Amino acid sequence: MRVVRSENHSQTTSRAVNQTSRIFMDRLTFAVTSRNYFNLPAWISRNAGLFAEEGLDITIMHLEAIDAVNEALRDGLAEFAYGVTEHVILDAESGGHQVIVGGNINRLPFSLISAPEIRSFEDLRGKTIGVSSLNAGSSSLVMKLLAARGLHYPRDYSMIACGPILTRWEKLRTGEIQAGLQGAPLNYIALEQGFNTLCEPRDEVPWFQFTSLNADRRWLEANDALAMRFLRAFLRGHEWFHADRAGANAIAAQETGISLSYADRAWEEYAGAGIFPRDGEASVEAVQALIETSSLTRELPARRRTSAEEYIDRRWLTEARQSLAR
Repeated sequence: MRVVRSENHSQTTSRAVNQTSRIFMDRLTFAVTSRNYFNLPAWISRNAGLFAEEGLDITIMHLEAIDAVNEALRDGLAEFAYGVTEHVILDAESGGHQVIVGGNINRLPFSLISAPEIRSFEDLRGKTIGVSSLNAGSSSLVMKLLAARGLHYPRDYSMIACGPILTRWEKLRTGEIQAGLQGAPLNYIALEQGFNTLCEPRDEVPWFQFTSLNADRRWLEANDALAMRFLRAFLRGHEWFHADRAGANAIAAQETGISLSYADRAWEEYAGAGIFPRDGEASVEAVQALIETSSLTRELPARRRTSAEEYIDRRWLTEARQSLAR
């Protein structure tokens, strides 16, 4: 498992507790993928002091592979994760204990970006497409999109697992892959540099729970009060994102290295399309779309569950929301 960077509270917030008092705070680890814009609600909750106000010292563990994020949660190295939702489904079907607690990427923020010489789906025949993982994540979606155009894996094209969108962008630029899903704002940057958009997946799959807030049900049940404090900050972080555009852009630029102008374009898309859910909830419709897409490409001979609600447990988020309203 390769850790890119792990760090505690940002020094940018005036509301965070001072260094001396941190020793009295409860410490938790939150696993996320790379420096993706996906992580912005987590960064907000930390940088704006929302976790600190709940007496939590949160380490955000940045990992460079989606499978590693799932492994950190599964192995108890992290209490919460912004993980690929399909991993929860696969874990549950194998007898595991992971559960979807809240939302993250409830609608697809991607464009299918191709190299300058690839101008149509037919041009992808015999080429290589980069995905986050061959076992979960974007590979199911890519196979669905290409199958609708008469291209079938592995007969007509190859796929390689090359990690999250930052790594896919690098491999696309170097020619190691000829296409891959790119999320805002990297899709805007790619178009400005002469790459092409083959399709906008959200137009074809309006709802799709790509990533979610995941946890181990056993840990949640043993740490109910601690989980509620985490989720109170989680809920406030989602509201903060939607209510403070300039503040969200500043944190996005700080954490990802993108310019404020690109951060603002990403904010407009994420807020306008409801990609980050304002209420912090996972979407039943989006999880169901994921289940159906996954079933087209992944054989689960002993599937126990077929309904989205069977993978989502809203108890803790509901309790956290009710406590905020008191």
